[in-house]
Amino acid sequence: MAHATHSMSMGTTGMTMVFFTSTTTPLFSSSWAPSTTGAYAGTCIFLVLLTVISRALMAYKQILEHAWHDRAVNRRYVVVADENDAAAKELKGDVEVKEEAVLTTRGLDERVRIVRQERRVGAGARTRAIEGQPWRFSVDLPRACIFTVQVGVGYLLMLAVMTLNVGYFVSVLAGAFLGELAVGRYIHMDDEHH
Repeated sequence: MAHATHSMSMGTTGMTMVFFTSTTTPLFSSSWAPSTTGAYAGTCIFLVLLTVISRALMAYKQILEHAWHDRAVNRRYVVVADENDAAAKELKGDVEVKEEAVLTTRGLDERVRIVRQERRVGAGARTRAIEGQPWRFSVDLPRACIFTVQVGVGYLLMLAVMTLNVGYFVSVLAGAFLGELAVGRYIHMDDEHH
């Protein structure tokens, strides 16, 4: 391995690692070792795209988190409109009354209030607003899948940088720049814009 002599040198005190500029550095496995300058450029372009994908996954997950949050906050509940009902009094401070109606079931008319959870604005509002939400297959499974892909892509990028090849390192930085430029505004949405 020619690249090993560029990146590491053994001395009496241990291993010293330095950046190097070889165009034949293997990426992820010994079978992915560019043998031409064109193949090296292709590998660098792949790393740029992989890093952009990493940023896009973060943005996509953030957009989904906002959508899931809005769905949880806007979930409607029906509360009996009896002022003496303890449950109705307890909910009164935390919900916004959307409408009052008459619900007829089995021939009985009942006055009901259709309510939704109050939106909270400010730091930590998102966490407080959906505290205690139940586990939902439709939310938690996609969240876990997206996170797993994010972690996998992140580790692949880390391995690319750990080769200490300057071209690979600069490609990851360029991808981070381009990804942030393209989708960064979605990653950094704050609660006050909600």
